[in-house]
Amino acid sequence: MAIEVRIPTILRSYTGGAKVVEGAGDTLSDLLTDLDSRHGGLKARLVTDAGALHRFVNVYVNDEDVRFLGALDAKLNDGDSVTILPAVAGGAFGFAAAAAIAQHSAAAAAIARHGDVREARVAR
Repeated sequence: MAIEVRIPTILRSYTGGAKVVEGAGDTLSDLLTDLDSRHGGLKARLVTDAGALHRFVNVYVNDEDVRFLGALDAKLNDGDSVTILPAVAGGAFGFAAAAAIAQHSAAAAAIARHGDVREARVAR
């Protein structure tokens, strides 16, 4: 069973720099075990010692979040596409920037509702 797996930049050191690798398995867990047999250490970056996906890793099967498909028990089929995305936090775009965007979005929504900047009031 050939399953295409898209590897994020941060994990490509495990795949020899490959952006896409192929694996096999009936479930996501089986696929990760198969990948780890050829790309040692990869599974440990994705799965906790308790046997669950790390909180900071998002995995999608055919663009569907595996958390809603059974997590590691998510069923896979030949030709499926799996995308691994690490969660990104911090950096220059932090809480202050997010708050500014939220404030701007609230103001824009109020203006759209009222149609006049002078009448728009943003609740805090």
